[in-house]
Amino acid sequence: MTVSWQPSCPLEHLRTRAQMLAATRRFFEARDVLEVETPLLCPATGTDPQLDFFSSQFNFPPTRPTLFLQTSPEFAMKRLLADGSGSIYQICKAFRNGEAGRYHNPEFTILEWYRVGYDLRQLMAEVAELLLQLLQPFHAALPTKQISYQQLFLDATGLDPLVFCNSDYQAYAAANELPEAVDLCGDDHALWLDFIFSHCVQRTMDKDTIYLLHSYPAIQSSLARLHVDDSRVSERFEVFINGVELGNGFYELADPQEQEARFDKEIAYRLSHDLPVVSKDEAFLQALKFGLPDCSGVAIGLDRLLMIALGSESISDVLAFPVRV
Repeated sequence: MTVSWQPSCPLEHLRTRAQMLAATRRFFEARDVLEVETPLLCPATGTDPQLDFFSSQFNFPPTRPTLFLQTSPEFAMKRLLADGSGSIYQICKAFRNGEAGRYHNPEFTILEWYRVGYDLRQLMAEVAELLLQLLQPFHAALPTKQISYQQLFLDATGLDPLVFCNSDYQAYAAANELPEAVDLCGDDHALWLDFIFSHCVQRTMDKDTIYLLHSYPAIQSSLARLHVDDSRVSERFEVFINGVELGNGFYELADPQEQEARFDKEIAYRLSHDLPVVSKDEAFLQALKFGLPDCSGVAIGLDRLLMIALGSESISDVLAFPVRV
């Protein structure tokens, strides 16, 4: 059997990756944001039903515990924040099981950072500033557009994402030749939003524009605060360029009771839908009880950003050795 040993992407793309990483570090050094490193192997994982994970048995007697490859460094970084680290960032690997395709590899590179004392607007401005700097060698300055999730969804579909009427969603799916949505989504509002957004809304975004899509429905935000004036809306934003999701940010939830209640709700959903069972990250919850400073945080997928910079069609074009399926 012949096995391909050569890298999937040109070496020039690897050089561009190295330049982007160096530029990212200069950006945060100039702002006195501390670079940190946290474990990839963790004793607990997230409860989000939309995420699958990799696990491994640690053969260390007597307990031989299960360890998880992180889907995000978020919980560990928030433990550092609770201990007084101040604003921090990390460039690391993250892992998500069952994800492979044009924009997905089960192992990917993530940039995650937290700004103490920042609200969501301030963090969105910093995200735009970073992206413009990183993309400047490859593109003319891209315009930035801030718009609420509700407004973009309404403009694209005529449906209000904050008001769920199953018959309206079914009628929209039928009119747009998406009959599979009815069986896939059932009466789950969050699933309907994800399905319609990915199939219909994302494609309406202007080309070569940095979208900062904010004020997501509360049902889609496990780790974000709810808006003080409208509990149907959360303090969450996502970043898109050319319809590609690059990042996800929150005005971070600091209430340990509310966070644990959300974990419990997601665990119950997992049980009722025969998804892999997970436990709450107790160390993270203890850190919240000690006190998380007022902060906002965001994670950016650097592989996808590199795709945008180079005009690549597949994530395998920017990875040396992607997982082949």
